[in-house]
Amino acid sequence: METPLQLANRFREVYLNGEWVVYTNYKTQLSETPREILTKKLEDLNTIESIAFHIHYYVHGVLNVLEGGTLEISDKYSFDFPPTKSEEEWKSFLMTFIEDCEKFANIIEKMSDEDLDGDFSENKYGSKRKNINALIEHGYYHLGQIILIKKLANKNL
Repeated sequence: METPLQLANRFREVYLNGEWVVYTNYKTQLSETPREILTKKLEDLNTIESIAFHIHYYVHGVLNVLEGGTLEISDKYSFDFPPTKSEEEWKSFLMTFIEDCEKFANIIEKMSDEDLDGDFSENKYGSKRKNINALIEHGYYHLGQIILIKKLANKNL
C-alpha cells in the first residue's frame, strides 16, 4: 500500500511534473499547446480544452471533499462548460487548474494512512485512497487522449 507521500507524488506526476514519457503531465501539455489546437474540434472527439475542463471539474470536486466540504459534483455535469473566449481566459483557467492540483497533492501528502482509508464523503463512495487513485487513473486516461488529439490536430493543420 502506498504511503501518503507516494500517492501525492503519483498525483503530481500526472498533473504537475511527470516526465515518464517526455512531458506527459497536464501542466506541460496544456501550457505548451497553442490555442488553435486547444479549441480545435476533430470529428466527434472532445476538444483538448473541454477535456481539461472535465478533468479540473473532478480535481476541484474531490479537493472540496478533502478540504472538509461536501461532494457537489455529478458525472452528468462533467462536460458542461462553455469554451473560453480568449487567451487570457484560458490562462486564468489553467492557473486555477494548476493551483488546485498543487493544493490537492499537498493535502494528500499530509494525510495519515487512517485518513486515506476513511470514507470519501459517504461510505458508498469507498475510501479517500480509492477515489484519489481513481482520479490519478482518470487523469492518465484523458492525458493520453490529449496527446493523441494534439497529434491529429497538428497533422490536420
